[in-house]
Amino acid sequence: MVLARAILGVSLAYATNQLTDDEDFGNRGEASGDYDLDREYDEIPEASGDFQPITNQVLNNPNAKSAEMDEPKNILNALEDDLAAAEQEPKLFLALTLGVACLCCLTLLILLGCHRKHGISADQQHEVAFEMAASNIRFGEGVTKEVGFDLKNMGANKVLVFTDANLAKLEPMRVALDSLTKAQVPFEVYDRVLIEPTNESMEDAIAFTRNNNFDAFLAVGGGSVMDTAKVANLYKVYPEADLLDFVNAPIGKALPVLRALHPLICVTTTAGTGSETTGVAIFDHVPLQAKTGIGNRAIKPTLGLIDPLHLKHTPKMVTSFTGFDVLCHALESYTAIPFKSRPAPSDPKFRPAYQGSNPVSDIWSLHALRMCEKYFYRAVADPEDIEARGAMHLASGIAGIGFGNAGVHLCHGCSYPISGMIKGRGYTPEGYESCGKDLVPHGLSVTITAPEVFKFTAPGCPDRHLEGARALGADTRGIKQADAGFFLADTVKKYMYDLGCPDGLGAMGFDSSDVDQLVTGTRPQERVTKLAPRQFTPEDLGNIFSNSMKNY
Repeated sequence: MVLARAILGVSLAYATNQLTDDEDFGNRGEASGDYDLDREYDEIPEASGDFQPITNQVLNNPNAKSAEMDEPKNILNALEDDLAAAEQEPKLFLALTLGVACLCCLTLLILLGCHRKHGISADQQHEVAFEMAASNIRFGEGVTKEVGFDLKNMGANKVLVFTDANLAKLEPMRVALDSLTKAQVPFEVYDRVLIEPTNESMEDAIAFTRNNNFDAFLAVGGGSVMDTAKVANLYKVYPEADLLDFVNAPIGKALPVLRALHPLICVTTTAGTGSETTGVAIFDHVPLQAKTGIGNRAIKPTLGLIDPLHLKHTPKMVTSFTGFDVLCHALESYTAIPFKSRPAPSDPKFRPAYQGSNPVSDIWSLHALRMCEKYFYRAVADPEDIEARGAMHLASGIAGIGFGNAGVHLCHGCSYPISGMIKGRGYTPEGYESCGKDLVPHGLSVTITAPEVFKFTAPGCPDRHLEGARALGADTRGIKQADAGFFLADTVKKYMYDLGCPDGLGAMGFDSSDVDQLVTGTRPQERVTKLAPRQFTPEDLGNIFSNSMKNY
């Protein structure tokens, strides 16, 4: 009897511990990186083949899983009650004791066998390695003229060219298609890409790709075009997959990509996203009114072409907002948690593209910030300053290599619901009127909360926040570490004010009544938010949004 109760007690304690170990992401540990190891999103497919994407019900009810968690405990409690009753009947007692002992041993074996291990070795809990991945990059005035021959050399038989309806009529597309024609590479144009893609527009591009026999892809455009091409390429080689299969958890299943993709060349026409270098594709998920995406180094382009001539006619504010995307990419990747703070993957295929700050990404991120300090103002002021615009174009790719391997954090996490909730607010900034809809450019949605984000995150790594400000040209002599967040916030605000960013979320049609929904839309963005150097709660997110209603 004593043995049975002991085994039962150990089983119940172990089951309770395992079932309650999965804390809410907002309470995931201190700035040192004490993360809940069972929240590693990249390992979700390994943990369960029946993973279900998150829904609004789960988002709005964080306690929805409590009943499911309690059920195994209830079973063990019921067995203990039966055992107590059986003590009155010796034979029944003996049989039930042996039965319960066997059942409890089996329970322990199942729990020990199913409990996910982190790392290749059983004692490896935290990451010990980082991995660098980036597309090949070619930079120079006029390099677009070479793209047809690049695709021919890759063995392309039929190329699908992605662009948007506006770019389809402009010089970058003319040059690219002329090159394909000269190289005698057959092609077809898909020009239905949306600026700020949605799950619906991605589905349309996927369907078009699957219904035709393309074996190579070319993207001519900004981040929206390049991201759409990446997604279409991925689902072309996974014809059986649904859109959410590879989308980041918890919105999607985050399945690993194990098949080789077709060649993809990206000709970038904006100096901001860095998408020509990364394995990341972002879109608005309309059902949740929030951005999400796919992050996997397998989808990175084969080659990125950075041609400064494409920026000669870029409107002033488009140049400004895309430049702020460069700035935030670099600052966030440099101030992200160290890669060793992350849980170790149980298999290298589960190591995420966004790994945390690391020595190599740091070099790229800081250099991108120094290029912003030298060229950002000039690039916005004068479209004929090809040196400055070309430098910001290159800085975009350089920052892309940095954040594409280190990741971003709260500025981007907070940006996704901002973009998703803009519809109906009557806001379309200068330079984007041709889109014909309410729109927050990605660079603006990212930077609008940046001052408040860096005030909040600075205690996690104040030295890096000060180094970021210094790279942007600020004089940090005499600034105390305790003031690092406010100092970096003021540095970023000066750039924002001088280069035409609106005065906070309030100037874009938001008010205090939107804060709760903005927080709700940010919470699922664990792919990026878990890289913040300081733990946070929903209340902290609410304060960031509330304080960002007015920036100046």
